[in-house]
Amino acid sequence: MNSIKNLYWKIPIFLRKAIFIIYSKGMRLLNPIILLKLNKGKFLNKEIKEINNINDAIKFAFSFQYLAFTIRTGQIKYEIIKLLEIIKDLNSKIILEIGTAGGGTLFLFTKVAEHDSTIISVDLPGGNFGGGYTKWKIPIYQSFTKRNQKIKLFREDSHNPETFKLIKNFLENKKIDFLFIDGDHTYDGVKKDFEMYSGLVKKGGIIAFHDIAKCLPEVGCEVSRYWNEIKHDYQFLEIIEDTNQKWAGIGVLYIK
Repeated sequence: MNSIKNLYWKIPIFLRKAIFIIYSKGMRLLNPIILLKLNKGKFLNKEIKEINNINDAIKFAFSFQYLAFTIRTGQIKYEIIKLLEIIKDLNSKIILEIGTAGGGTLFLFTKVAEHDSTIISVDLPGGNFGGGYTKWKIPIYQSFTKRNQKIKLFREDSHNPETFKLIKNFLENKKIDFLFIDGDHTYDGVKKDFEMYSGLVKKGGIIAFHDIAKCLPEVGCEVSRYWNEIKHDYQFLEIIEDTNQKWAGIGVLYIK
């Protein structure tokens, strides 16, 4: 799996976007069949109701597939497990994820958040970095919740001031426990996400960036550049399985 992801991140942005368009068109043909089988998420509810620990959640997220539908994450198992352990210890009540794509991390976050938590997703349809789930996936993503959890999905551009207003109004002056930045991977994009949304995180909360490992130049992933500029301003943690890897890596900032 890691070799496949490494190959993906070697593909230039315009080719990744073409792959996404072709995949989306194919999925539009299959989605009535998939929805019928999954029964708008009820099928998944049956599948995940027995999941009560991180290892089971990881196993499901990386292995579940029906036809072309999968929630497999673009993560390295070691790295995402370490992050999930941190989130669980945080007793997170409010989580904001920027960049949802296939829904894998969204699913995993519901399994480590509190039973009455709110998980907010912002994802740009047709984004260059693998984002942009289609509308028919919404009921499936919403089925990830457990007990009294809520999932709020915004299919919007995180950089748009109107999107920020929507999220702030939805929060009703509440603060975020955990912010996950995994959307626009350009330098300006990740910088803007951090500058716009970091102020919503409470003291004692955390902010995590995905893809802090230095990628190949032609990929267009510049998260590492911004991460290295700001990390020393905070207490931080780097979760990287292999120092030689050319993708992934998670950077965590502790907000004091």
